[in-house]
Amino acid sequence: MFIKLKILLSWLALLLSFTSLFLSSWIILPAPNMFLLTLAVGAPEVSPWLLLLNLLCLLLSFFYIRYRQIQILIFIFNIIGLLICGSVLVKIPLTQKQMDRAMKQALGADYLEKIPLELKAKMRTHPFNLVNSFRGIALGKTRHQKDIIFANPAGVPLKMEVYQPQEVGKYPAVIVIYGGAWQRGNPSANSEFNQYIAQQGYTVFAIDYRHAPQYQFPSQLDDVRTALNFIRKHAAEYEADPENLVLIGYSAGAHLAMLAAYQPDAPPIRAVVSYYGPVDLTEGYKSPPSPDPIDSRAVLKAFLGGSLEELPNQYQIASPINYLRHPLPPTLLIYGSRDHVVKPQFGKQMYESLHSSGNTAVFLQIPWAEHAFDAVFNGVSNQLALYHTERFLAWALRGSVD
Repeated sequence: MFIKLKILLSWLALLLSFTSLFLSSWIILPAPNMFLLTLAVGAPEVSPWLLLLNLLCLLLSFFYIRYRQIQILIFIFNIIGLLICGSVLVKIPLTQKQMDRAMKQALGADYLEKIPLELKAKMRTHPFNLVNSFRGIALGKTRHQKDIIFANPAGVPLKMEVYQPQEVGKYPAVIVIYGGAWQRGNPSANSEFNQYIAQQGYTVFAIDYRHAPQYQFPSQLDDVRTALNFIRKHAAEYEADPENLVLIGYSAGAHLAMLAAYQPDAPPIRAVVSYYGPVDLTEGYKSPPSPDPIDSRAVLKAFLGGSLEELPNQYQIASPINYLRHPLPPTLLIYGSRDHVVKPQFGKQMYESLHSSGNTAVFLQIPWAEHAFDAVFNGVSNQLALYHTERFLAWALRGSVD
């Protein structure tokens, strides 16, 4: 009985070791489909947990496994796992230096000095905190309102959620637009970010828009513009300053944020933040990522109503990069180097085009990150992104935060 138990434990240990290596491998492997994309997105962000799991398996094999062959396999699996996970953590200092340099080059070496001290006190003190990877990031307390209907186009009720600081006041407005290939999602997305930013002294509006393929472009842009008009008109009801608006978007939402902010007749926008947003739909159709887990061309066809060959003008009209002029709101662009939904080269292209047209832009690239890396709010990548996003917002709205 004792021998059988040892055999069972040995095989279970081997299975656990293989599982930890399998999960860790998605830090470096590209995802060929939507199911595995979840692993590829999440694995780098929980790399401290995976590092711990690999280390635990390795230690257990030394103390509790007596079968040499199994012990060797476990050793190999977990050493490889440790190296993969460690590859993320060792890149953090250099990545942060590069991000800090990019921020200072675009905003000025002294940009942090322009941020009010009381706002600085609410910000993260370090770009990455290993403890936060396990414990989570403190969000603070806010007021939260849901299911606020701001429009009813074609009989579709469009709702928003509002996050406000606990203290009554007048605050800059941050409009957050969720992603989801223009086909799915709701204003409850990004709730941790919304709460975190609101407690720093912003009124956050998480808005909705109609989805493709039932409603195709420009319905989504129309809805964002309608939301902006509603927010400006009703700003006082939500303690928001209509003259201090920032747009933040994620993926498809970032595309809509840039498109709305760059329109010639757009209301005054103080800044735009794009988390891995598409910028050139024509080139995105011509040059999809490889592998392409979401079938990018099918997504674009559903959004725009046809292929590039069928509707070339529609692809041009729907591309934010075609609306560049001077002046435009300062723009922060954040992309992952391993993004297999929106290739980071498009973010770099947008940065260079904004810069060459005389606009302020910051391009931050995270070497190990996939698309939607912020899905793990306390993950490695989002900690870095959050650190710089909150500083960019404070700089853009300096002096207007109570």
